[in-house]
Amino acid sequence: MKPGDELPPLRIPITRTLIVAGAVASRDYQDVHHDAELAREKGSPDIFMNILTTNGLVGRYVTDHFGPRAVLRKVAIRLGAPNYPGDTMVLTGTVTEVTEGADGDTASVRVVGANGIGHHVTGTVTVEVPR
Repeated sequence: MKPGDELPPLRIPITRTLIVAGAVASRDYQDVHHDAELAREKGSPDIFMNILTTNGLVGRYVTDHFGPRAVLRKVAIRLGAPNYPGDTMVLTGTVTEVTEGADGDTASVRVVGANGIGHHVTGTVTVEVPR
C-alpha cells in the first residue's frame, strides 16, 4: 500500500429496495427516503438515498479492499447529486497518504461515488490496517 494506489471500482445499483432498506436500518423515517409521492410533493423527482446509507457503503468499499482486519478510524464525506432508484453509483478510491506504525499502517483514501447526474459522495476515509 502506497500513495497513488487505486482501489478497484465498485458498481452499486441504486434500487428502491436499497434506498428504503438503508433508511429503515438507520432509523431515518423521513418520507423522502420511502414515499415517492411525498418526495415529489417536496420537489424531488423520486425517493433518494440518505447519508447514513451512503456512509455505510463508503465504509464497506474501503474495508472490502483492505480486508476484514481493517479498522475505519475516520470517515469524512460530503453529499452532492442525489442517488435515485434506477441509477448506478460507482465508487472509486485513491490512497493519498500512508503512515507506518508499530502495529500496522494507516492510510488516507480519497473516495468518490459518482452516478448518472454527478458526484453523489466525495470524501476521505482513514483506515488502519494491522500487520
